[in-house]
Amino acid sequence: MPQHAIHAVTAAAALVSLAAFGPAPSSAPSPPDRSAARSAGQAADGTGSQAPSRFVPGPCPKPPEPIAALGNARCGYLEVPENRSRPGSRTIKLAAAVIPAAEPATPAQEPVVFMAGGPGGDTFDDIPFLVESGLNKDRELIVMAQRGNLYDQPNLACPEIDRFNARAVGLGYDAKQAQQLLLKAVKECRDRLTADGVDLSAYNTTENAADFADLRTALNIPRWNVYGYSYGSDLALTYVRLHPEGIRAVAIDSVTPPQSATLPWGWSSAAEGIDHIFAACAAQPACKSRYPDLPRMLTEQVRKLEAHPLTLHVPPPGGGKPVEVVLDGGALLNQIVAFAPRPKDLPAALDELSRGNPERFARARAAGSVQNVGAFAHGLTESVACSEWAPGYSETDVLKAGRKAFPGWPDTVLAQVPQLPFQYPVCRVWNVPDRASVQRVATVSPVPALLVSGTFDAKTGASWAKGVARDLSRSTAVQVPGIGHWVVPQSPCAQRVLASFLARPTAPDTSCVNDLKPEPFTIIPK
Repeated sequence: MPQHAIHAVTAAAALVSLAAFGPAPSSAPSPPDRSAARSAGQAADGTGSQAPSRFVPGPCPKPPEPIAALGNARCGYLEVPENRSRPGSRTIKLAAAVIPAAEPATPAQEPVVFMAGGPGGDTFDDIPFLVESGLNKDRELIVMAQRGNLYDQPNLACPEIDRFNARAVGLGYDAKQAQQLLLKAVKECRDRLTADGVDLSAYNTTENAADFADLRTALNIPRWNVYGYSYGSDLALTYVRLHPEGIRAVAIDSVTPPQSATLPWGWSSAAEGIDHIFAACAAQPACKSRYPDLPRMLTEQVRKLEAHPLTLHVPPPGGGKPVEVVLDGGALLNQIVAFAPRPKDLPAALDELSRGNPERFARARAAGSVQNVGAFAHGLTESVACSEWAPGYSETDVLKAGRKAFPGWPDTVLAQVPQLPFQYPVCRVWNVPDRASVQRVATVSPVPALLVSGTFDAKTGASWAKGVARDLSRSTAVQVPGIGHWVVPQSPCAQRVLASFLARPTAPDTSCVNDLKPEPFTIIPK
């Protein structure tokens, strides 16, 4: 599901060209490599008509906020067919970087490749979080922008949608005007991309997975480890299913099961994460005493705001000129799902709201008025959502799922999937083929796997990892209490578990999870 940043990162960077790419060969045996045939020019349909994929060394990207880890990285582009199922498909370029081990004296032989969330988020922007989490402590870290992302050619950014998002904070979440403006932005972006020759049907998880298989072969890496979060876990599981060759181990964080990732699924995840936050408050005597009935309070505030939305003028969290913000029931829910305010502050924020003080939620919504225009590949988001998540279900199915998750809430709130408003009308405009039958498939595999979930995750509910783990015969699943979406960067314990797993994939040390408890909630005076 759509990616969100945890916090801003600033670092220093330098540019280094790539001369030689790839670690020393591993002594461990690998299965026969079917990816090699594709990299030598075989199309996905077996016609053999595609140009071969290859890696071309080049300078590292230059982000607006320099990234220190790129200073000694080896970078370039992976050149692949845009659509492997179409003979003669044009070539596209995907930006990639190999970041050396932080402790080069005794580096592990197998690198770890990262699969970002989103889909559509800037992969390179995640590098500081990965480095701070120790992903490259004793092994190389490989990052590649998923097709269509920032620094790729083509880049499926939609500035039109970014500008709509900035304006949307001043509109009702489910308002007719908001829908009209969004559809206009989506159509303008689609028309522009297709006029530039982009084959939108080729921007999907199957092609993304094939890109990573080609990257390993092009870099002459016998085996590597995979780490993906959110949509990246969906991608990682698809990759393991379709291209198991050369995978030593796979770790997935904030699990999105390919077989379950549909639009109605978003409601169950939202309810699970919010329920866990409220249950954690009830388990802390001070929080329970101060906020005795949070479920009732949330329902009351959603109903009240949906019936009588608030219009306020507040400055964004980073400061600046106040902006107009509309806070209705749908906006309230979506701020909670997006962890703004943070879970530990949610009970206090709801209590303040019930007493006529909406400032915490209003300021959080005002943050959306500041958009990094052109940085997010909305084109990839819509192509995946409309070909893989939306088909087979309808607006009625979404509403039914919402009613089941939050009984008694207004239908106007429950008709819009959290984080993806008006998605069905959007998909009618985006108009890409239905790929549900080929994508909604469970991954059954003996590859050692680690599944990490946060109990407060309202985007990808923690319980969904259990079904995925059952299909992975050598898997370890952990739930980290009190953590939301994208667990590893937020939890030192999760970082230790991941490091242990990469060292010993079939016997990771998960003991640090046993004594973890959510941090105390914010208590404000009555």
